[in-house]
Amino acid sequence: QVHLVESGGGSVQAGGSLKISCVVSGDNPLTPAVAWFRQSPGQEREGVAAIDYVKITKYADSVLDRFTISFTISKDNTEKTVYLQMSGLRPEDTGMYYCAAGEGISWWELLRSDAYVTWGQGTQVTVTS
Repeated sequence: QVHLVESGGGSVQAGGSLKISCVVSGDNPLTPAVAWFRQSPGQEREGVAAIDYVKITKYADSVLDRFTISFTISKDNTEKTVYLQMSGLRPEDTGMYYCAAGEGISWWELLRSDAYVTWGQGTQVTVTS
């Protein structure tokens, strides 16, 4: 079983950048897939980006379709940390960002919240106009 702790959230102006972190600890911290989800008030939790054991990544279409924004998920095995670098942020990116971990997840399931069993407590990202 792993334990997840997010950090790095905060308030930024539109167009700004933010890098949030998820430290993975516990048994076999390098083996699960890890994904970032976000949730705004009244909205469903949305998968944003994910990275699997061999560092294959997957991004939500809502992120890929925006030419002025860049979301990059990465994993540092030495630090047992998964990062989400976000730039070109917009007010609609505001929300609570959660990282989640799970094993045996196919590439097709990487952005599905029901594929993950372990969740962090979340870190708030607020983008002001």
